[in-house]
Amino acid sequence: MPANTDRDSNSAPPKPPNIVFFFTDDQRFDTVRALGNEHIHTPALDDLAGAGTSFTRAHIMGGTCPAVCMPSRAMLMTGRTLFHLVDSGASIPADHVLLGETLRRAGYATFGTGKWHNGTASYARSFSAGAEIFFGGMDDHWNVPATRFDPTGHYAQRRRLTVDFVTQTVVEQVCDHIHAGKHSSELFCDAAVAFLENYREDRPFFVYVSFMAPHDPRTMPPEYLAMYDPQEMPLPGNFMPEHPFDNGELRIRDELLAAFPRNPAEIRRHLAAYYAMITHADAQLGRVLSALRRRGDAGNTIVVFSGDNGLALGRHGLMGKQNLYDHSVHVPLILCGPGIPAGETRDAFVYLLDIYPTLCDLAGAPIPGSVEGKSFLPVLRDPRAAARETLFFAYRDFQRAVRDERWKLIEYLVDGRRTSQLFDLKEDPLEINNLAADPARAGNLARLRERLLAWRRETGDPCDQAASESA
Repeated sequence: MPANTDRDSNSAPPKPPNIVFFFTDDQRFDTVRALGNEHIHTPALDDLAGAGTSFTRAHIMGGTCPAVCMPSRAMLMTGRTLFHLVDSGASIPADHVLLGETLRRAGYATFGTGKWHNGTASYARSFSAGAEIFFGGMDDHWNVPATRFDPTGHYAQRRRLTVDFVTQTVVEQVCDHIHAGKHSSELFCDAAVAFLENYREDRPFFVYVSFMAPHDPRTMPPEYLAMYDPQEMPLPGNFMPEHPFDNGELRIRDELLAAFPRNPAEIRRHLAAYYAMITHADAQLGRVLSALRRRGDAGNTIVVFSGDNGLALGRHGLMGKQNLYDHSVHVPLILCGPGIPAGETRDAFVYLLDIYPTLCDLAGAPIPGSVEGKSFLPVLRDPRAAARETLFFAYRDFQRAVRDERWKLIEYLVDGRRTSQLFDLKEDPLEINNLAADPARAGNLARLRERLLAWRRETGDPCDQAASESA
C-alpha cells in the first residue's frame, strides 16, 4: 500500500511541552530580586520572571508535623489537600496518583534528582530515571548521603544505619554513596545537566530538580557569603525579640537556631547566610537553564520554580516555619514557557497543590480523580478569571488560619487557652497589629471564624478545636 501523501508534516499534532521543575527548600516568597527584594542577587530567577508569569500570592496549606516540607511536598506531588494525606505525606498510597505518574502515562520520560521526603516507593512510581537522590529531610550540604535510581523502589542493598542529622538518633537511611566536598545544589544540578545533555528520545521529558538549599545548615561556597555584609542586612519590619505569646511551638528545633531573645546582629548574620545560599542555588539553576537552551528545547519547555515553605528568620520573634504567618506559608511561584505570558504577575490565590492540575492542562494530560487542586490555567491566560476567594491554613492540631483579600484570622489553642489574631492585611501586611479585641472589627472576626469552620469541614480537618467551633 502506498504511503498517504495527503497529510503533510504540518498536520501532525504538536509535541507536548517538556517540563523542568525547580523546587527549593525553605525559600520565602520575597527572595527574588526582580519581584521587589533589592537586597538579594538572583539573576537566573530574575530572567525567569522576566520571561514568564509570577504568582505573587502562592501559598502552602500548612503542615501536620514540624517537618512542614514533608506534607508540603506530598501536596505538591499528589495535588491533595493537607488532611487527605497519609501519615503527613511520609508515604503516598497507590490510589494517590502522583504528578510524575500522570506524566509518565501521558508519554513523558520523567527524571528526578535531589530531595525526596515522601518514601522510596512513590519515587519509583513518579520517575522513569533519576540520579543523586536524597531520601530525607535535611543533611550536610557538603556530604550528601545520596543514592542512585532504583526503578523497583526497593533499594534493598542501599540501606545503612546512620545518625540522624537533626535528632542525633540512629536511623535507617537509604544511601549508597556520599559526595564529600561537593555542595548539594551543585550535585543535583550536575545530575540535571547530565540528563539534558544525554537525552535523545523523541518523547517529552519532565525534569524535577529538588534542592536541599536554602535549608540550614546554611553553608555555601565562601564567595557567595562574601556578597552579603551582615551589618548591611536590613531587619524585617516585623522583627521582634520574642513572640508575644505561646503559639505551641516556641522550642521546636528551628526556633533553637538563634538565642532568646532574638538579637538583631545574630538575625542579620542568619539573613546574610540565607541570601547567600539562595544566590548560590540561583547560579546552579542557571546552569540547568543554559543546558536546556543548548539543546534547543527552551521554546517548547515549561519551566516552573517554587519552594516548599517560607521561613521566619526573626519575624515575629520566630526562626522557623512552624507557624501560619505570611512569611512561613507564602512561597514563590514562577512559570515560563509556551503559552505563558512574559513579564507579567498574577495576584490570584493559589496553592502549591494547584500546580499539578495546571501542568496537566498545559501538557494535555488527564487530571486524575484523586487530585483536589484547581488548575490556574484560566488565570494564566486572563488575570480577571475567577479564582479562590479565601485560603485556609493549618499547623498541627493547635493553629488554624483563614484569609481573604484583606483580612486574616489566626486561631491558637494551646494548653486549653485560646488566642486570636486578626490582621488587616491592606493596612498591615506584616501582620503586626492584632485587631481581634477591637469592637469595631467584631463583624470581620465573626465572618472569618465562620469561614474557617467551613474550611475545616470541607477539608476533613480531624482536629476538634472546640474554641473555634463555638465562636
